[in-house]
Amino acid sequence: MSQHQKTQIKTSEFEPLSNYQRIIALVVMCSLVAASNYFVQPQFHINQWLTFGALTYPITFLVTDLLNRRFGPQSARRIVYWGFAVALVVSVFLSTPRIAIASASAFLVAHILDIYVFNRLRQRAWWLAPLIAGVLASIIDTYVFFAASFIGTSVPWVTLALGDTLIKVSLSILLLAPFRALMWNLGTAKSKKKTIAVKENSTI
Repeated sequence: MSQHQKTQIKTSEFEPLSNYQRIIALVVMCSLVAASNYFVQPQFHINQWLTFGALTYPITFLVTDLLNRRFGPQSARRIVYWGFAVALVVSVFLSTPRIAIASASAFLVAHILDIYVFNRLRQRAWWLAPLIAGVLASIIDTYVFFAASFIGTSVPWVTLALGDTLIKVSLSILLLAPFRALMWNLGTAKSKKKTIAVKENSTI
């Protein structure tokens, strides 16, 4: 007769954001979204294919990745939903309905993708998840926005999108430095752990 016991450790939810942390995250995300939508206007164009908005917008992915790393994908998505609402409201006041919908939709799709990719790669090298997630999300965001906003018009949106993509991808690489610095200050993920003991008895 022999007896076998197995103990399984199941890791469930990440530690939730505190009220203070949630407020800070919302203020930072919503401020970045509002600023990016404001600085993308024609009067803030640096040249024919670049605006100041392209320089501030990638920071939203940095915020999302830091939230995802520390508090998990669910908390990160909640902050993104608020950012989406702000993006929609601000865009309505600053641009046409078509561009407003395109901007908000691109933001939501890109950030949900960023959260998903980051979460899939979180166990790899520290730089891999934010880099791959940021680059892919930046490309999707740019082409969803420009295609939805300008396809069928005389605007050379493919050229504009290419320039915008190059800037955002470059910034995604540069933002690895602040991600590395801030990831330690924010701490590591503190997941709630639940131990489930499963006993298997067998008689031979």
